[in-house]
Amino acid sequence: MATHSSRSENKDAGEEDELRRRNPYEVLGIPSNSTDQEIKSAYRRMALRYHPDKNPNDPVAADMFKEVTFAYEVLSDPENRRLYDTTGSEAVGPENEDLELDLSSLGAVNTIFAALFNKLGVQIRTTVSANLLGEALNGTVTTLPLMVGQVVSRKVEKQSAHFYSVTLTEEEAQAGLICKVQSSAKNKFKLLYFEQVENGGLSLALQEDSRKTGKLSTAGLYFFGFPVYRFDHRVNSRALSRDPETGFFKRLDAFQPFEITELKAGSHVFAVYGDNFFKSVSYTLEIFSSAPFANEKESLRSTEAQIVSKRTELLKFESEYHEVFAQFTEMASKCTGEVQEIDELLKRRNEICAAYTIFPPSKQGSSKNRSWSKGKSKKKSSLLMEPREEGEVAVREEDGVKKKKWYNIQLRQDKKKN
Repeated sequence: MATHSSRSENKDAGEEDELRRRNPYEVLGIPSNSTDQEIKSAYRRMALRYHPDKNPNDPVAADMFKEVTFAYEVLSDPENRRLYDTTGSEAVGPENEDLELDLSSLGAVNTIFAALFNKLGVQIRTTVSANLLGEALNGTVTTLPLMVGQVVSRKVEKQSAHFYSVTLTEEEAQAGLICKVQSSAKNKFKLLYFEQVENGGLSLALQEDSRKTGKLSTAGLYFFGFPVYRFDHRVNSRALSRDPETGFFKRLDAFQPFEITELKAGSHVFAVYGDNFFKSVSYTLEIFSSAPFANEKESLRSTEAQIVSKRTELLKFESEYHEVFAQFTEMASKCTGEVQEIDELLKRRNEICAAYTIFPPSKQGSSKNRSWSKGKSKKKSSLLMEPREEGEVAVREEDGVKKKKWYNIQLRQDKKKN
């Protein structure tokens, strides 16, 4: 009995360890109320630490890398994160289209397949090369100094990045900063912002993927001193593809604020990462003060506040909608049943009314019988007498009038005269 109890305890302990190991928050070492940016930062830090390229032939690191990737895919998707927070289900996981690929680690064949699927409309999320992040963290990347207001146009190779360093004065930091990149619509890139760490290296803090706007692909980072939001259109497209109705209510879930709202005086590093599958990316980068755009900043703040308010209203409306829709479905089903019942009653009534007759049911015979009946009916016509003028009587048949004359014979009588 004691041995059995011990085994049971060991089994329960193993299950608890497995559950703790798969808890995405514990895997990433962050609290459950972490922001999206904190989740991304934790993931990149741990993915870089346990990446297979940096830990060859290390099965423990490989397992940890899988756990870290799994945890991030659960928490990076608003729907999956909400489901995990409410149910605590460890079965919650990413779908294939949500996986992020490091194109630099793929072979030529796999890259071709990834490019083909992307061409066919399958959204493939890509991540910054782990090798590049490692070089940045070790402080071995080269940065090009830029002045506020300077514009630069260059070409970056695939899965590579150009780093730029901008030094802000106190006045420039308080005025706010805008960093924008644009390229042709066929190019994909990422706009990155790095924070400096204690050893002098750079840690990725913000990432904005390019988005097609007309004939251009653009990305921007805004530091205004108040929260500025980003909108991930891919999250909404996935929700719409699963269920258009659900996608409508989840439409604003991907509207999340940038975690860094302002920059302090000092040096700051931005980078443009080439995200194309095979070719380089030509781009134009501009870093400028937001001081001349005071009206636009206030308009942006007001508009985004309305969007956030609308997102709250949408959550309330969703519950009301489902409640009313359930009632509508019930009423529609009842209406359909009532229509069927009324149709059956009317049909039964018509059948009953049709039974009230003294005529036998008509039967259609052959054409021969119908012609015979027609001829017979002519011979069997009844005679009707009609009065006519004096000395004339008309005999009417069903099919016509036949006249016969009767002549009056006047009988002469001899009148005897008295």
